[in-house]
Amino acid sequence: MTNTARRTQRVVRLHRFLMMGALIGSATGCALSGNEDPPLAADLHETIVKVSVDEGGHKRDIVATTYVPDGPGPFPLIVLSHGSPPNPRDRPKVGRYRQLAQIRTFVQLGFAVIVPIRRGYGATGGTDEEDAGSCRHPDYLSAGQQAAQDVLATVRYAQTLPQVDRNHVVLVGQSAGGFASLAAASYAPKGLVAVVNFSGGRGGNPSTHPGMPCAPQQMADTIAHFAATTHVPVLWHYVQNDKYFAPEVVATWFAAFQAAGGQGQMIVEPPFGKNGHGMFAVKEAIPIWLPHFEQFLAPLVAMRQPDSVKSPT
Repeated sequence: MTNTARRTQRVVRLHRFLMMGALIGSATGCALSGNEDPPLAADLHETIVKVSVDEGGHKRDIVATTYVPDGPGPFPLIVLSHGSPPNPRDRPKVGRYRQLAQIRTFVQLGFAVIVPIRRGYGATGGTDEEDAGSCRHPDYLSAGQQAAQDVLATVRYAQTLPQVDRNHVVLVGQSAGGFASLAAASYAPKGLVAVVNFSGGRGGNPSTHPGMPCAPQQMADTIAHFAATTHVPVLWHYVQNDKYFAPEVVATWFAAFQAAGGQGQMIVEPPFGKNGHGMFAVKEAIPIWLPHFEQFLAPLVAMRQPDSVKSPT
């Protein structure tokens, strides 16, 4: 690419950022595996923004990344929430959670996507506000409520963007991000139509107690608390060989969810790889979960037919 072409590309990106009302640039404390951010995905109109979160009366910015289809929109919105690494020292490695294959699939379906990095992780950094405490007596409720504040702030921010259909919002999350999505849904944000929970939960102990998380009954009680004020359907998508949350444990959580008034369905896929907990992050697994995703959302959101997702060989 020539220098002139590079300058032109930068000008085009800057114009798009300003039109979206974005705050541009890498955030202070950005911690990726390399020394610089990777190139932005031009085909996804990738944009780095800042979202303001209210921390008990004072504002704190978190980093988020937006992706939109071609055209003016408005497009239904997916808020994609990341998980939490087993070792707290690895929280900076979350970076901006650029799951591009999965995000590209969502964009091909006609969604705008925004990926917030919650306080204490990756490009946002700072204190982990959603620490659940000890394994014996975890405070899942407080952890979920803290995570929900970042997700809800992201929804409100994204609904100000002209490309976004503010009346069709879907929360999608994996692991701790799935749990954060369940928590955020309990606040009944305007425009929310569904939640997709990929292997969601907290307190997994894969190295010491595979499949058996800390205080699973406490998690069931917390999920029931969230379900009582959740008014949209939830897809629970898990995998048989999840070493964080075994299916029999998740079944008790889903039962608590339903007993408290939650609506939705649970799918447990056959074993995938050595640990099915991370299925969502594997590109080759997209054709496995995508049909369930489309079928679940079809009555709620108008979607396109993706043209580049093929069945695994």
